[in-house]
Amino acid sequence: MRRTVIAGNWKMNMTPSQTKKFIEELIPMVKDVNKCDIVLCVPFVDIAVACEAAKGSNIKIGAENVHFKESGAYTGEISAAMLKEIGTEYVIVGHSERRQYFGETDETVNLRTKAALAAGLKVILCLGEVKEERLSGITNEVVAMQTKLDLKDISAEELKNVIIAYEPVWAIGTGLTATPEQADETCGVIRNVICELYGKDAAENITIQYGGSMNENNAKELLEKENVDGGLIGGASLKTDKFTVIAQAANR
Repeated sequence: MRRTVIAGNWKMNMTPSQTKKFIEELIPMVKDVNKCDIVLCVPFVDIAVACEAAKGSNIKIGAENVHFKESGAYTGEISAAMLKEIGTEYVIVGHSERRQYFGETDETVNLRTKAALAAGLKVILCLGEVKEERLSGITNEVVAMQTKLDLKDISAEELKNVIIAYEPVWAIGTGLTATPEQADETCGVIRNVICELYGKDAAENITIQYGGSMNENNAKELLEKENVDGGLIGGASLKTDKFTVIAQAANR
């Protein structure tokens, strides 16, 4: 039975002191959530504080990006080994904002995914179509191609540590949300590609999240869909009460 995962993506928000306060407030609010995993993916400067604050709780800590080299002259970048050593368990790779603003491609997403997995991190791999592709009716082709390119040369064993987050780019930070039917259909397309690449068991076991303005108001309806196994939460993950509602909706 595949695991439901609710992950918060804080983006460029929260200082270390704010992080400590947030997690201390969140812990008792979600302590009874045991049917889904809770992850907070936080800015690099917050990770050590977050890991310490979450110690002994059911909250896991992740990073928002990782470089694909082990070390070297890459000013400002963070390696997978660095993340692992300070207690990071998860890392987001290929978020649409990284692709849009920082030149990420499917090739570099694939390299980052491999580097993270090699270091023992769990990967939340993001993919999704832009508005023009949705309107042109090629969403299925786009996400199928992204899935294949982003997972190139990743083994079935490594795939066990990959979560895929389907996030329609047109729904990120816009307030727009795919309908539950659209989310279910597209997550199903991704699952079919996984079946094609890795077989039925892998497809049935992989967690596929929906990301794209999931919030406390629409989470329950989205999470009821067969192919939606959780959410990658943006703005709503910055408020303990809203994030708790989403986690509880997944705790079924």
